Amino acid sequence: MALYKGFKVLERNQPGYPYSILLEQKSKQESLLFENESVSVVIPQEIETIKKQYTKVIDAYGFLGVLDINLEDSKVLYIVLVTGCSSIGKLAETEIFRISQTHFIPLNHEQSEEHIADLRKLLNSGAFYFSWPLKAKSTPPVDLTLCAQRKLRTSVTDNRFFWNRMLLVHLVKYRIDCSPWVLKIMCGFVEMKTVYLGHRKALAAIISRLSCERTGTRFNVRGINDEGHVANFVESEQIILMDNEITSYLQTRGSVPLFWEQPGLQVGSHKVKIPRGFESSKAAFEKHMVMIKEQYGRQVIVNLLGTSLIGSKEGESTLSNEYQKHHQESVHKDDVAHIAFDYHQECRGGNQANLVKLKMKINQQIDEFNLYHANLTTVFSYQTGTIRTNCLDCLDRTNCVQTFFGLDILEKQMQVMNVLDKKQINRFEEIFKQMWINNGNEISRIYAGTGAIQGGSKLMDGARSAARTIQNNLLDTYKQDAIDILLYGSSLNTDLVDLRRILLPYNTHNVPMVIMKEMYRRYNEFTTPVSCKVVVGTYNVNGGKHFRSVAFKNTSLSDWLLDNSEDADIFAIGFQEIVDLNAANIMASSSEHAKCWADELQKVLSRDQPYVLLSYQQLVGVCLYLFTKPEHIPFIKDVAIDSVKTGMGGHTGNKGAIAIRLMFHGTTMSFVCAHFAAGQSQVAERNADYAEITKRVNFPLGRSLSANEYVFWCGDFNYRVDMDKEELKEFIKQGDLQAVLECDQLRNQQKADNVFVGFDEGEITFPPTYKYDLFSDDYDTSEKCRAPAWTDRILWRRKPLFPDVIEEQLDGGKLLHYGQAGLKQSDHRPVVGVFQIEVRKIDEDARREVFHEVAYELDCPGEAPNWLHQIEEEIALYSNNTVPLYAPNSMQAEGNQEVKVPPKRPPPPRGGPPKSPTPETAADNHPQQPRMESMSSYDEADDDIIKPAPQEPPPPPPPRSEPSSAPPPIPSRPLPPVPARPR
Repeated sequence: MALYKGFKVLERNQPGYPYSILLEQKSKQESLLFENESVSVVIPQEIETIKKQYTKVIDAYGFLGVLDINLEDSKVLYIVLVTGCSSIGKLAETEIFRISQTHFIPLNHEQSEEHIADLRKLLNSGAFYFSWPLKAKSTPPVDLTLCAQRKLRTSVTDNRFFWNRMLLVHLVKYRIDCSPWVLKIMCGFVEMKTVYLGHRKALAAIISRLSCERTGTRFNVRGINDEGHVANFVESEQIILMDNEITSYLQTRGSVPLFWEQPGLQVGSHKVKIPRGFESSKAAFEKHMVMIKEQYGRQVIVNLLGTSLIGSKEGESTLSNEYQKHHQESVHKDDVAHIAFDYHQECRGGNQANLVKLKMKINQQIDEFNLYHANLTTVFSYQTGTIRTNCLDCLDRTNCVQTFFGLDILEKQMQVMNVLDKKQINRFEEIFKQMWINNGNEISRIYAGTGAIQGGSKLMDGARSAARTIQNNLLDTYKQDAIDILLYGSSLNTDLVDLRRILLPYNTHNVPMVIMKEMYRRYNEFTTPVSCKVVVGTYNVNGGKHFRSVAFKNTSLSDWLLDNSEDADIFAIGFQEIVDLNAANIMASSSEHAKCWADELQKVLSRDQPYVLLSYQQLVGVCLYLFTKPEHIPFIKDVAIDSVKTGMGGHTGNKGAIAIRLMFHGTTMSFVCAHFAAGQSQVAERNADYAEITKRVNFPLGRSLSANEYVFWCGDFNYRVDMDKEELKEFIKQGDLQAVLECDQLRNQQKADNVFVGFDEGEITFPPTYKYDLFSDDYDTSEKCRAPAWTDRILWRRKPLFPDVIEEQLDGGKLLHYGQAGLKQSDHRPVVGVFQIEVRKIDEDARREVFHEVAYELDCPGEAPNWLHQIEEEIALYSNNTVPLYAPNSMQAEGNQEVKVPPKRPPPPRGGPPKSPTPETAADNHPQQPRMESMSSYDEADDDIIKPAPQEPPPPPPPRSEPSSAPPPIPSRPLPPVPARPR
């Protein structure tokens, strides 16, 4: 049946009754009743009884589910409806629609526009699609998340492309069967065109599916995550349907599968930051490669990043080299080709003729991977692998190369469909070329906010580049928040995100607090305490690479870091003034010193046993490094970085902080390296710097600094001593440090609860760390003669894992050592703290068992809410259920529909291909499109266009022999020759 506004929403808002919503669907007798945050199915007899109490609110085309937003102390629920859409075309008994308008109705009668405005804008952006059955009693509509070849083996929605899956969780909690109520939406691009070839009618289509496993906006989501999912992963399918036959070809794109980012304001630059060390990226890279091989078969990587180490592409080249290095040192180097092709260099000035060079390098793989070709009963060929293409954003360059490969494969698709006339082939090429351009524009709008930059018009490309700069730097944060809410039902009080990951099995996001509390009560049943030694160091190096100084001939960094740090598990080493704080460095600081320090630190730390660089980050002069033992890498996840500028009112990074957080086993910890405002009397400014950093540090999914179980601060906090200079020096000379510490600004401000509330600092038994004459033990003898002070400090705290636990009951860890080292190459002395803390190692099998026990104990059979049922359904929704594109031993249809593969396909009709009459051959967007008769084939739709009589059908295939245990071979179909293309 044609799509119409078949949903009606009614509300009851009367005194004496709880506020409730009634959702009716005209094709169903039952209705859904939403009341007091619960959902129930209402039968027709009950509807007649209560309907008089309700008034109509709105009509809608479809229902997307229930949005669940957790605020700090309350929950807000919204019904999400589709109120505007436009038809894209028809497939079989299905019509495809693009969403253009949505409507949110609160279930608690209190509208909170700030929480849904950006999400509504996202859903209304024209990037979301759904399918609708054309006949009321037909088979289910075509599932847009499944490509044609996968439909042979399954009809289950692919969760990677199921964007509103979270909106079903609230419904399944109350045992609502969602399939007859909820539309499943896909994000990406769909375009179809009808092509008439005389008496034959074809459908040309491109469907691109954007994965929701790791998604977001251009500068907010880059690279890979710990589960192996990459940003901007898109599966693009090129389809031709004609005479009950289908041929399709898949390509994929995705961000470089390493941990990398582009921090800071991006104005047409390609500044790339790789914050993780090589060893710490191996596991995620391996997961990604295994995953795409399982999902898509054999692979060839086409890497379009720049290779120049000079100029604006330096970051690209570094990233490309790291990508190739990971590939070469992985187990996939022998069966996965990695083709490095500098697109900008090879296709300079928009000259794409050199793409032929690229094709020559992968010709063998293209031939071996083949394409999918079938009719109603016969599969003639399978696609056994895909080309994975990437550039930096996987947008403009990737669009051009995928278009090139698509048009190249089109020739083979034309052959297998018996389209041999040159004019007809050229017509298909024109159509697909334009559709690929449209596809590139739409994917670019989703990820970058503008259409693709194609090199055809400098004016248009310049305008789009400027628009991207504005979009990416000013507006994308709100869009990213909307995406997170849609995909995760993200609580806006997201300090509980980590707690859920610790207490709950993977892929459960929305269990109630009663289960969370019970899981915490039984926390010891599935966790084991493990001792962890953490070393935190801080050093203001006064602008240089001092380890290269001749003054280091008698001292070493090991004197500072290793003397009291035997067998440490984690090193967190912070520097200040790693570059000179001049105007040039403040505006665009060099990363050369940071890289040199990283290499030297790893060399020093690995003196007795190996350590690997986990992550590092630089903010002008502030730099923070994390190192760990190699054996800990598999258990460290969710590494995230943020930085806050506090110089010049928050506009420059000469002062500020870097924060790195991680989860080690089941314990979260953050390390902060900071440089506060200088000056004897600037106490208020330093307090303000601390408050600003604490407030503005924000990790992914809205996690704050305070959400971590352990927090370590180090740095040059610049707090001074309020004491006469000469008197101060005399006390130091006498060794009476306690008298001096009574006037220490930091301690006094901490006592007044102005800074570092709840933090601990070890006993200070070492002299002030600032300010020394270089290469001397004498305090400042210069003209300014600054008073000595403990400017360089380390503090830490542990917070309760669960809010109900009293902090005094916690063991905050043991401080093993707190002191300074005698390195004299700076006007500061380095400080180090060695801590023995407790982390919790999680037994995932035991956790899963306890989790199901808790859910079962709290469950009430036959009553709602049904937590056990919700948990099972939610895990299914968030689990990887992708069916492999090609599995040689199981390529048959799901259920009772077996794909019959005869030994040989009948040859094409004699007399050659039909000639293409010029007046009738046309491509249009007529609403009646060919439609699909089964999972893998399409038929012509009935329409009012007079068509020539069809050809006689080919003779039936010969009888099949008795089936054997071995899979039947794919029949070989000889390809007719292709006429020479006009040049």
